[in-house]
Amino acid sequence: MNAEPNYLKNIQPEPVSMHYATNDGVSLAYEREGPPDAETVVFVEGIGYGRWMWLWQQEALVEEYQTIVWDNRGTGDSDEPGGPYTMSQMASDLEAVLDDAGIEQAHVVGASMGGMIAQQYALEYDRARSLTLMCTSPGGPEAVPVPEETQQRMFAVPDDLDERELRRYKMQPALSDSFMEAHEDLIERIIDWRIDSDASDQALDWQGAAVQAFNASDRLGEITVPALVIHGTADEVVPYENGKLLARGLPNADFITVHGGPHLLFIEEYERVNTQIQEFIDDV
Repeated sequence: MNAEPNYLKNIQPEPVSMHYATNDGVSLAYEREGPPDAETVVFVEGIGYGRWMWLWQQEALVEEYQTIVWDNRGTGDSDEPGGPYTMSQMASDLEAVLDDAGIEQAHVVGASMGGMIAQQYALEYDRARSLTLMCTSPGGPEAVPVPEETQQRMFAVPDDLDERELRRYKMQPALSDSFMEAHEDLIERIIDWRIDSDASDQALDWQGAAVQAFNASDRLGEITVPALVIHGTADEVVPYENGKLLARGLPNADFITVHGGPHLLFIEEYERVNTQIQEFIDDV
């Protein structure tokens, strides 16, 4: 029998090397760790979330690869310029980060909105060596929308919740109930990180506008780099059918189904997800 994964073995570190790129006057915070001469893996956040969301994946890859984690505009230590934002703007932010870091090619790993940014980035720029796209969608008329109940939890929260209750309320559709009940210490730690780095309500709306407008469905054939699509069957935020749709449209994609996996499967199922990502990148 496998031992229970220790989700809290990752204690959020102090930034090893904090840098700031600039894109059209917007300051973008990023950290880089790992062997400086190794290939680079850059991680792209989901809507509203800070760099902490990649702790588990960064730890798995940092000895073999140079890793970059950064904050989208409106999030964490990056600036919050006026919005609404567009996916092209956020893809250009990623280009600015890689350019500032002197990276010519990178394996791009994105989840949820970050997966959309990664798709847009591959369409507009040429530094992506591969894409790993988790719990995300190509958008367009065939995409299955975020369920109404989930949208309400993300954007129309009750007024009587305190700050910690608010984060827990918003996070509930993204993790399984059994996981949240079994890992209360982890949930409390994540709430701390979210209070420290979440996008403001205004910036969340501006990022949400980019998600709503995103549609790469008719251009997926142009993304020819190797791609890995990972999606959970129990995703209550971006329904599983979107992962299948994305994988079908990409000409050079492998599709991994995580049975019972929720939206934040890269946390709840981090050991399996890390293995899939590392094997894929190693083979590119």
